[in-house]
Amino acid sequence: MKKILYLSVTLVLVLWCANIAQATNGYFSHGYGLKAKGMAGATTAVPQDAMIAASNPAGMAFVGDRFDVGLDWFSPKRSAERTGAGAGSDINGSAKSDSTSFFIPELSVNKMLTPNMSLGLTVYANGGMNTNYPEGQITTATGVGTCNNFLTMGGQATSTSHNLLCGTSRLGVDLMQVIIAPTIAYKVAANHSFGISPLIGYQRFKADGLQGFAAYSEDSTKLTNNGYDTASGLGVRVGWMSKFSDWLTVGAAYSSKIYMSKFDKYRGLFAEQGDFDMPANYNIGIAVKPVQPVTLAVDYQRINYSGVNSVGNPSTNGGATIANTLGGDEGRGFGWKDAKIIKIGADYKFNELVTFRAGYSHTNNPIQSRDVTFNIIAPGVIKDHYTAGLTFNITKSSELTVAYMHAKNNSVSGSSLFNTWVGPNTAGDEKIKMYQNALGLAYGMRF
Repeated sequence: MKKILYLSVTLVLVLWCANIAQATNGYFSHGYGLKAKGMAGATTAVPQDAMIAASNPAGMAFVGDRFDVGLDWFSPKRSAERTGAGAGSDINGSAKSDSTSFFIPELSVNKMLTPNMSLGLTVYANGGMNTNYPEGQITTATGVGTCNNFLTMGGQATSTSHNLLCGTSRLGVDLMQVIIAPTIAYKVAANHSFGISPLIGYQRFKADGLQGFAAYSEDSTKLTNNGYDTASGLGVRVGWMSKFSDWLTVGAAYSSKIYMSKFDKYRGLFAEQGDFDMPANYNIGIAVKPVQPVTLAVDYQRINYSGVNSVGNPSTNGGATIANTLGGDEGRGFGWKDAKIIKIGADYKFNELVTFRAGYSHTNNPIQSRDVTFNIIAPGVIKDHYTAGLTFNITKSSELTVAYMHAKNNSVSGSSLFNTWVGPNTAGDEKIKMYQNALGLAYGMRF
């Protein structure tokens, strides 16, 4: 047990130092734990390992004494382009994000204190607003002139070369979120449990290449290229799970908003002077066993991105007004809608050694066409995930799990927000798009 606690602390430190991208359902993962990822995250009512606490803390009462650790290789491919800008502005250009490979660790441990009560610890991550576009897309004379007008308004030095958002350096953001969830679960009856996880949130963020928006910010010195800033906060997740029969299990969980301290270095970028809380979310699920070796599961999840002003405020807030429209309580945001997700998963125990999994999930796109310009740096446009996985029992008490995910290419197009200031139909249209692949390996041990 001491070794497991040591590993837990080590993983927390690794996560804090890692660059994590996980823009699947917005910037939440499609599932937590490699078994869950193999089923597209449809595990609210399917307790398979100690990572269940990240979805439904009540499930910990059913998984017994165990330790799980995993590593997921995640590869998102993001690109953005602007076309149709008129000759008087000519800010056309295209770029691909250079950051395309990330490693995402996860860990959970659970101990049954009594036959009806468990105590556990789970560490997992969110992220995904992680882009790294090269500079130098806008170099024509008219395009340079248009961008320099924005820089001059913001008191910035002019340049002969600009990125897609009229900045003068590489363009992108890096958001990493870690959640540490100590969990207690209790069976109020043999097949019915409740669980609660205090959520300790930590996040790290930086932004580069946004010099073109200096004139918009309430504090242009706290807008861009200030290196990493960190924030921490608290929330809570509660869950319920009931096995009504050998063939039917139902579960539900709700997570409050995790109220975070502010990113002071970016108080001129995010609404509410640098506030960036983790949004409230909830999920419900049902699992059935039509025949004993097979489990079929369906989940519904909702992530309330609109409840976080820095994420949900429309980028059009302020209209044609430029000054002081970034950083205020109603400042411009990314305009994300709430994510509404359907997840379908299957688990087939082929024999005592091997279990196969597959899944599919679909979500509405949180990004609207009106907000494409701001979301060039955060193109969370994925809608469809296809997953597969398997678990191989090494011994009676240990196992290896593999999971693969492919997120189908999706794009969003819209009129450039720059049309608001350089003239209707002058700045053209923009498109952001992304597809993803992921492959992970996890080790589980019952003790």
